[in-house]
Amino acid sequence: MPKINGNEIRPGNVLEHDQGLWVAVKVNHVKPGKGGAFAQVEMKNLRDGRKLNERFRSEDKVERVRLEQRDQQFLYENDDMLVFMDMESFEQLELPADILGERRPFLQDGMMVTIEYYGEEALNVTLPQKVTCTVADTEPVVKGQTAANSYKPAVLDNGVRVTVPPFVGVDEAVVVNTETFEYVERA
Repeated sequence: MPKINGNEIRPGNVLEHDQGLWVAVKVNHVKPGKGGAFAQVEMKNLRDGRKLNERFRSEDKVERVRLEQRDQQFLYENDDMLVFMDMESFEQLELPADILGERRPFLQDGMMVTIEYYGEEALNVTLPQKVTCTVADTEPVVKGQTAANSYKPAVLDNGVRVTVPPFVGVDEAVVVNTETFEYVERA
């Protein structure tokens, strides 16, 4: 595996560190008045979700891991296990539903996702960045209320709470960002 210097770590990099696999969430490059520069890296363990703050000097060497990404289709959920199918080999894979965390409600039947593997171990599931949902509940449209910044609360058909512009009503299809949980546009 390639080794990189501590000052080359970027958000999203996967590192082998302390006998674990960690993804760099935030990287802050610090140049103190005295002493050498370093990178303050907030990391999340890909296997158990633990968080860690670590300081890497530019001369520190870390192992950068490349995960293999495979597109797979979500088939169904069974006893808190999500079942996916590899579209090339047609092999099925079961992963615990909590691998998606709070993004779980956005997973839809037949949805194509990207699963990241370290060898044969599946570590992460990435949903499409934008998904279409239906508004299940929101306040009625008020005539004359068109101010762009006056978003109102809404509940989607998957139970997720978002804010939508005043002109969006119940049963309307909207596009939502699965990373930020924000309204993007009407579908």
